Amino acid sequence: MAWRRPGNWEFRSMADTTGRVALVSGANRGIGFAVARELLNNGYLVSLGARRPESLARAHGPESESLHFAEFDAFRPESANEWVEQAAARFGAIDALVNNAGLAEQFTLLDENEDVLDRLWEVNVKAPMRLTRLCLPHLEKSGSGRIVNLASLSGKRVRNAFVGYNMTKFAMMGLTHTTRHVSWHKGVRATAICPGFVRTDMSAYTDKIRPEDMIQPETIAHLVRTAIELPNNAAVAEMLVNCRLEDTF
Repeated sequence: MAWRRPGNWEFRSMADTTGRVALVSGANRGIGFAVARELLNNGYLVSLGARRPESLARAHGPESESLHFAEFDAFRPESANEWVEQAAARFGAIDALVNNAGLAEQFTLLDENEDVLDRLWEVNVKAPMRLTRLCLPHLEKSGSGRIVNLASLSGKRVRNAFVGYNMTKFAMMGLTHTTRHVSWHKGVRATAICPGFVRTDMSAYTDKIRPEDMIQPETIAHLVRTAIELPNNAAVAEMLVNCRLEDTF
């Protein structure tokens, strides 16, 4: 049976999160896992999307009244439609979208084979754009819809040769600000969270900073929830999160 929120939802305080519905992509590990747990532990109804839904069950346990799993594959565009439709049918609304799923394959200016670049563009830009487009009608109905895009400091400045990743993260910033422009008058607020190194598998390659000095996924998850719960008249467009000095900001 589909869960339905109680009546008079529009009169609730933003501080009352009970029954708010959030979609989180790439929630089987890392930042996405931490975001899912943060929201579940604070009264949200959460729908999680991943290429392999069984990985979500291994990470979070079985589905429940407040937890839903769906397949979401950036390389299969129709899966975005299916996920959003399933979540809306299951919970009766969508109040927040967290675009967390990302790819960090290395592609440099000197690489001639652009297959990696195509994959980066599909996962880091086109997939969150599709989810944004599909969720917007539901978020607008909420009157306080929220979109949080997990970008990167690589979308604000360049400190490596990985042009593919950098390009797509700059593009995600463009997606965030365009979404703010298009949907503001209908109560939707979009925020880009731009962390430096986060202690996840994606940052395991670097020796520039010790793992214990990196940002913790749980910290990013708390910031995601903060962005979702801010009122319409106190929106934050970008959160730049540093674990070491960024002297360009």
